[in-house]
Parts: sequence; structure tokens; C-alpha cells
Amino acid sequence: MQRMDVDLDVPAFLNSEKQNVPSNLQHYYVDFEDLYDRKLWHQLTQKVLEYLNEPESGPYQISLFQKFVVDWESKINKLSLVYIGLTTARKFTELQDSVNFLSEIITKVDTPETKDAYVYAVMEAAYFKLLMGQTEETKKAIDECEKILDQFDSVETVIYASFYRVSAEYFKAEADYAQYYKGALLYLACIDINKQLTKKEREDRAFDLAIAALLGNTIYNFGELLMHPILDSWTGTEHEWLRTLLFAFNAGDIGKFESLAGHFSELPVLQQNLDSLSRKICLMSLIEAVFKRSGDNRSIPFSDIAAETRLPNDEVEHLVMKALSLNLIRGSIDQVDQTVNVTWVQPRVLDRDQIDGMRKRLDIWNRDVNKIATFVQQEGGEVFAQ
Repeated sequence: MQRMDVDLDVPAFLNSEKQNVPSNLQHYYVDFEDLYDRKLWHQLTQKVLEYLNEPESGPYQISLFQKFVVDWESKINKLSLVYIGLTTARKFTELQDSVNFLSEIITKVDTPETKDAYVYAVMEAAYFKLLMGQTEETKKAIDECEKILDQFDSVETVIYASFYRVSAEYFKAEADYAQYYKGALLYLACIDINKQLTKKEREDRAFDLAIAALLGNTIYNFGELLMHPILDSWTGTEHEWLRTLLFAFNAGDIGKFESLAGHFSELPVLQQNLDSLSRKICLMSLIEAVFKRSGDNRSIPFSDIAAETRLPNDEVEHLVMKALSLNLIRGSIDQVDQTVNVTWVQPRVLDRDQIDGMRKRLDIWNRDVNKIATFVQQEGGEVFAQ
């Protein structure tokens, strides 16, 4: 990609281009010339942004930037400049041309006052590098931008969305399921999924998150994903059974897991990791068994755990030790009495069924407290009177 000369005859370009674009876009060029002549830079920026959102403007965006926008780019809000530049960069057929184009934008926003726009441009350039397989360069960009963002109290949501999206794609390429899961959920929190993602993109994102949740070796609670509307994109699709599988894992439902295992042949990545999935569902079954118990009833016999997890009794201790090492629970093992004394269970994002279960336990606790209060009033009146 060659840099275009910025000494331009803007009116001549706009008039010429107006004849080339589809008729429904021609009015934009009339507005461009009028606003440019009147030096109404903010209104002109908004009109360009509106134009870029027109599907038919794609083939004309590169020339518009190189022969028009460059003439007054110093007047553009830097975040808008990056957005315009990014939209244009996506129209190049060669990825390296996109990187080169965005590199020029980066130099224009690399100032102390516009570090937010700098992060936006660097992360988007990093994404093109990732598509070219330049993972080391992508990671450097992520690390640099993370340090910059840590210095801000807040920035525009679009910048966080860019950072988390590109970071997630990097971790996906590296098969780091846990980091992908975290980054992808943070990205979804920054956007309106129904407006900013197509149906296919929602389905693909939901699928990637499901695989990451199932295979992430530090992910033992799916509540945040299960309550996310992104999973609604699976309704009526071939992957709808995956949603049921996620709920089964989150509830530690080994029976449901086994009933769905027949689908694993449809997804080789799950079939290849069947052993680790089996170990994970046992751990989640243990967590759920602890979570469902009241705080004063967490001395659990090995036999109860064996029944919940469907493991032989002699494998229970190893399972509990694994849960302790992963910091899923805290407590101690009594090898003599064959019990586990649990003092803490990992905090969880609860789905609706788990919330309802907690509500029922709170109702029971409330009734017990009321019984004690009534007993004290009836039997201890004389003591309190004295």
C-alpha cells in the first residue's frame, strides 16, 4: 500500500467520486463538500461516520480516506479518527496493507492526551497481525495496552470492547481456554450483542465460550455464562444440546452428563477430552453437594460423596484432595472416620435453580431462628426480667 499525496484538490475529487458511487450515496458527497467548505468539522465527521455505515460504501472507503479525510484529519476527534481508519483498513484485500494503514493512524494518536485512542488503534492493528499468525506481536500489544488501561479510571466502552475482543481471540489461538473465557465474557459485557453481532457471530461466540467453559482447567462455575443471553442464539440449532450439557456441569449432574455423552462424537474436541471432562463433572458434583448443605452440616462422609459422584469409595479421597488443591473447597480430611470437614466452598454465580435452592434453605433457617426466638420468649422470660 502506497501513501497517497495529501496535497489534494478536494472539490474535484468529491465531484468525480459523486459520479462513480451508486445514486443513493451521491447526496453524501454533496453534503461532504458543503460541510468541508464551511469548515464544520464535527458535522463533517458525523456525516462521514454515517456514510461508512452504508453497506454500499465499502468499495469507495479507501479512496475517501486517502483523498479526502487526510486533508482535514487533524480536525477530527482522535477516537473518531481511529474508528474511521479501522473501518477503512478492513477494506484492504491484503492484511499487511491493513496493518500498514493502521500503523500510520497509530503515529497520529500516540500522544499523552490521546492514549485511549492509541490503545484502540494498537489493539485493532494487533488483530490483523494475529490473523497473519504474528502471535508474539499480538501479545506485546496486549501487554502494552493493558498497562495503559490500568492507568485510566475509565475510558470509552468501545476501547474496552476492542481490548477484550482481541485479547480473547489471541487466547483462543493459543488454546488458553480459561483466559479466553474471561476475555470473551468481558467483551460481551461491553457490547449490545443483538445490535453489534450477527446471528452467526452470536452462535459462534456462544460455541467458543461453551468449549472454553468445559475444557478450561480452572473454570468450575458456569453461572455467568448460563444466564447470558448469548446462549439464546442456540435455540433451534444443532448445538442446542450443548446448553443442556453446560447446565448439567454447573449442577454437577453426572446422570445428565452421561446421557449427553453420545453427542460428543459430533465434536472431536470433546471426545478427545472425555477423561478430563469426566474428572471435571465429578469435581463439580462434589462442589454442588457441599453447596447444597447447610453451614452446620458440612462434615461429609466419604460414602455420601461416592454416591453423589458415582466414584468407588477408595477414589473419594483423591477427588477431595484435587478439589482442595484447586481451592474449590477448604477444609480437612479425617482418614480415620472417612469424612471431609468443609469450612468454605468457592463463591459461585448462581443459576435460577440454585438461587431457588438457596431461598429454600434461607426459609428453613428463618423458621429455625423463629422457633428459637419463641422458645427464649416462653422459657426465658423470668431470666430476662431479672
